[in-house]
Amino acid sequence: MQRDRRAPDLGALRYRLLAGAAAIALASLAGAAQAQQAPAAPAAVGPGADGLTPDAVYIEADSASRTGDLITAEGVGADRVLARFQGATLRAGAVSYDLGLGIATADRQVEFSDPDGNVVFASHLELDSDLKAGVAVDFATRFRNGASLMAATAVRRSENVNELNYVLFTPCPICDADGNPREPSIAIQAEKVVQDEELRAILYRNAVFRVGGVPVFYLPFFAHPDPTVERASGFLVPIPSYDEGRGLSLEIPYLRVVSPSEDWLISPQFNTDVAPLLNLQWRRRFADGMIVARGGYTYERSFGDFDLDGDGDAESNVKYGDRTSRSYFLGHGRFDPAGPWRWGFTIERVSDKTLFDRYDVRDPYQDNGLYYGDQRRLISQLFAERQTARSYLSIAAFDLQSLRVTRFDPVTPALNEFEADGALPVVAPLVEARWEPSGPVLGGRLRLRGSAVALYRDDYVGGPVLRPAIIPAGPTLGLPGVDSRRISGQAEWRRTLISPLGVRWEPFADVRADFYSVGDLPPMLGLEEEALSRGRATAGLDISYPLFRSIGPGADLILEPMAQLSVSTASDLDPRIPIEDSQTLELDESSLFRTDRFPGYDLYEGGPRLTIGARATMRWNEGRQASLFIGRSYRADEEPAFLTPVPDLPAQLYDPTGLASQTSDWVVQGSFSPSDRIRGWGHATFDASGEIRRAETAVDGRWGRRNLATVSYIIDRSNPLAGPLNRNYEFVQLSGQQFVYGNWGVAASGIADLERDIITRSEVGLLFDDDCFRFEIGYRRDNTRVRPTGPSEGVYVRLNLATFGGTGY
Repeated sequence: MQRDRRAPDLGALRYRLLAGAAAIALASLAGAAQAQQAPAAPAAVGPGADGLTPDAVYIEADSASRTGDLITAEGVGADRVLARFQGATLRAGAVSYDLGLGIATADRQVEFSDPDGNVVFASHLELDSDLKAGVAVDFATRFRNGASLMAATAVRRSENVNELNYVLFTPCPICDADGNPREPSIAIQAEKVVQDEELRAILYRNAVFRVGGVPVFYLPFFAHPDPTVERASGFLVPIPSYDEGRGLSLEIPYLRVVSPSEDWLISPQFNTDVAPLLNLQWRRRFADGMIVARGGYTYERSFGDFDLDGDGDAESNVKYGDRTSRSYFLGHGRFDPAGPWRWGFTIERVSDKTLFDRYDVRDPYQDNGLYYGDQRRLISQLFAERQTARSYLSIAAFDLQSLRVTRFDPVTPALNEFEADGALPVVAPLVEARWEPSGPVLGGRLRLRGSAVALYRDDYVGGPVLRPAIIPAGPTLGLPGVDSRRISGQAEWRRTLISPLGVRWEPFADVRADFYSVGDLPPMLGLEEEALSRGRATAGLDISYPLFRSIGPGADLILEPMAQLSVSTASDLDPRIPIEDSQTLELDESSLFRTDRFPGYDLYEGGPRLTIGARATMRWNEGRQASLFIGRSYRADEEPAFLTPVPDLPAQLYDPTGLASQTSDWVVQGSFSPSDRIRGWGHATFDASGEIRRAETAVDGRWGRRNLATVSYIIDRSNPLAGPLNRNYEFVQLSGQQFVYGNWGVAASGIADLERDIITRSEVGLLFDDDCFRFEIGYRRDNTRVRPTGPSEGVYVRLNLATFGGTGY
């Protein structure tokens, strides 16, 4: 029947055919391709979304007819037939379905979209009703991740197997931003491709790899996972590297997927100068949690730089010691069953303190548990948490393994001295608890806290754990490690009031009690098992007055002066109490106004204190802003208990906290983002004389589409002792990339140790990067002092391919 073009849309011929078999056969056309993103044809949300019943078909065409069992519909000229059924959409120049034979065909600019939005294109599609056979000519499809697959012909051999002939596959865009055709950066051309949906893999015969259209590599057989597969068994991209101790290295990872919830990663590292290192990783997800276990093993001697000729320079990389088993294990798990409780663990151990450095093990220091080990410290822990809307409870136990260098050998890095594991405590248990009532108390918020901990050490440690008053003046070799146990309880009340003028008043009160039991103190001081108790009460007031003013179109200025006045009972800092949890204090905008500025319980402040500060923030034009904070604290009396012995010289004391004097350090902190491409921040503390104690700043910049750079600077001048025992540092770090021509550019990064006037790490390389392919080759030098093999330098290669994965770039 011919459509009257002069008639309105309602005059279009519409058939509602109750033909369930026809709908099923047409829907099965989607089986000729895997999941693709539909760029054009609008698909219904699902069966019935467009008013059709599950067994109904809607057809709109210039002409449609039925002759016996044959239903045909055609478009005229550029018009195409539109058919909808079971939430799917079919467009083609002509569509026919034979009810008797169960064969559906579509011709001329065929486009089929299923209810999920997947789409396939062809000049001809044919499929029977039992889904056992199908044919597509001039087949093309696009996967959800942007990859494209094209073939001269495609045949569906069964429900799970598609066969394609004369195929081109590319993970890269095949059109530019204006929609014009472009040569893909990477493509695979093959004589035949088999897509096995049961294996979830694509198998190639006579595959030719092309880069920029130029053939560069040939394989008679090749396979990779279906691009719609999140993960599948197979080899990942190899990882090449070079080290003067290991020589040339190649790590070949193989992923073995056991089930949707379990897999293995087998990644041996082959080296030219030392025995291979076998890396393994196992992951398993459960209904309420997951476990990840990593490990590595080799059987080899140690190797490193030595000064063999005694000229004062370590010039030889040699093996030493006996061949023995060397290994590491890094595992963690976390479980969150229904209800308020959850629990987890970490297990981290390594046989050699330099094994990670010798074999370049990737990301060995991760934060996976309730508590984190510092950099170059491994932590093994078991923990449980209970959390509700008004309460929190955690119970944990852990111990540490240190890989830190305590004394660097200036000539032979392989002879560096490391921190002893016995100097670190075993913590069992550590209990933290908080509770708040559901309603206000005296118009404010009441919070109750509790804490308990027991720490045990094997080796004696002096400052900063022990106070100068109980550090023996003579030799300490062979003294036992100090053990301590603590129970603390604390109640805090705070209320917020806003005056009619906008002044914010926050009165607060705080009471706290600590109970200690300390054992194994140095016996020559006449100390035994000591039981200690102390308490503190604090009352105070926080005041702030935000002032807002518009300074122009789209710009405003916020000024917020703030102050805190608090009065506490005198501090009771008994010198017999070890300093375990309060050794590190970083004064900043947030910590300056806390009642307890120390992070733990062992140190606290007492007496009257006044803290003042001011923050200025300017905002303009679509989120651009700049802010600056300056603050300082004043106390009635000095606190000499905050002074810490200089490492290795316990008779000399210094103030690492900036709180020991009557006036604290100045705190200066700011951030700025004058545009969406530039942002930065900075933080610094200055002592009373204006000298920097600590500072850190960073600036990020972006220009063009992909050019970027980051520069950061950090300095610590808190230790006044000059000489080799000084613990101060100063670093500058720079990284960035600049594209010079099209997708070609340069990348560079480096870390400079200004304290020792050396470049500790540096890289410079040439890179190619587009939407699906990144390749970088360059020169790298590692001059960190912890490396037992001394400085390492050589060529590096990094590769990342869309769909196929990368080298961990």
